[in-house]
Amino acid sequence: MPAPEYVLKLRKKIGNDPLWVPGVRGVVVDDAGRILLAQRADNRQWALVSGMLDPGEQPARGLVREIFEETAVVAEAERVVSVGAVGPVTYPNGDVCEFLDVVFLCRYVSGEARVNDDESLAVGWFSLDELPELMPGHLTSIRQALAPSGAVHFEP
Repeated sequence: MPAPEYVLKLRKKIGNDPLWVPGVRGVVVDDAGRILLAQRADNRQWALVSGMLDPGEQPARGLVREIFEETAVVAEAERVVSVGAVGPVTYPNGDVCEFLDVVFLCRYVSGEARVNDDESLAVGWFSLDELPELMPGHLTSIRQALAPSGAVHFEP
């Protein structure tokens, strides 16, 4: 998966050592209540659309950008679902990252879901009763996003 330019520059200095990165993840829901998922190219697992933020990028805007870049779907971030730490994650090239992960509930606006870059093998809409096996934590994000309370989840 392509990393932002600033991460590539940092990697030249620190190698594969752990790197703390701001990340975003979206629970995108369409009018039929289906969830947008992507099958990742790096590990072949189904997941919510996620990505790394660029320096100074607002989290909601960065997520909307990632959703469009990866799936050709235009979405709107509605609210923060959770904030937490994820990782460490070791990538196939040996890079290690830990993420400050901000999860948003997003509303589908327009676009035909499709693979729109090289980060995904497949993209699709799934009803809650036909979700594929998901990456760890992603099902929890969906449940929290769809919970009626609308509370923001975090670990104290």
